Amino acid sequence: MELRHLRYFIAVAEELNLTRAAERLYIAQPPLTRQIKQLEEELGVQLFIRKARGLELTQGGLYFLQQARTIMERLEASIEGTRQIAQLRKTVLAIGFVPSVFYGQLPFMVRRLRRNKNLEIVLHELKTQQQVEALKSGKIDIGFGRVRIDDPDVEQEVLFNEPLIAALPASHPLTRQAPTMAALAEVPMVTFPAGSGPNFADIAQGLFHRRGLKLQVIQQVNDLQTALSLVASDMGFALVPEQVHKLQREGVEFVPVADEQLSIPVIASRRRGENPNAAMRLVNTILAELVENRLSGRYP
Repeated sequence: MELRHLRYFIAVAEELNLTRAAERLYIAQPPLTRQIKQLEEELGVQLFIRKARGLELTQGGLYFLQQARTIMERLEASIEGTRQIAQLRKTVLAIGFVPSVFYGQLPFMVRRLRRNKNLEIVLHELKTQQQVEALKSGKIDIGFGRVRIDDPDVEQEVLFNEPLIAALPASHPLTRQAPTMAALAEVPMVTFPAGSGPNFADIAQGLFHRRGLKLQVIQQVNDLQTALSLVASDMGFALVPEQVHKLQREGVEFVPVADEQLSIPVIASRRRGENPNAAMRLVNTILAELVENRLSGRYP
């Protein structure tokens, strides 16, 4: 099996049409068909079900697609890292993050890391589930998110719990005093990010559902900035991490919630069992300082 077989298979699996896949790969369809057949013969597994209107992945094909993508992503990460090291003679440290964690102390961590002339810092905005996959493929070295995800290849550490607050239209009556969750449940809710979980939107809505409160989700959006824009447009409220109030968005008022303190974790994800290199040891040292600052009320 060669790497081209994986590239060909991924293209066919994503297009589910041999003609479109061949056009995407800039090769003729008959050779592509032969390559896929050879791959199936070598694996001893049928990867596709041929149908009149196209192709459908078998269960084995679905699993192999996931593995093939991981292999190709790891290869691409290795090539890119090798090129950067050769060009810059630096150690590349790739960090994944969800946007809401970068309104707190984590930018300070990045600034500290960038002082090290032997490090090249690369940032990737990724949801927590994407961070897990990126860690496994080698695309990133550490990730910062909000959601706990069980995976045997990844270990997660809760750095600290951050309070949640309500973002409301500045003219809304509930901004006059800290609203209860029951009062917020009467207001349409804007959630983020959109898409299947687990994600921050699931956590935020779950806090209401566990208290027997029904919500009217008026809009799901992909990012925090869009959510705040809708709040400023008087579309509804959003539940956000406390550090987001530093944005001071016009037309948005950030208020605490009157119920028992609500919080959401900031979680660091790393590859399980991996011995930390010098760059990761520096990251761990800085993180320990930031967590201590957070817990003791001191900020950099």
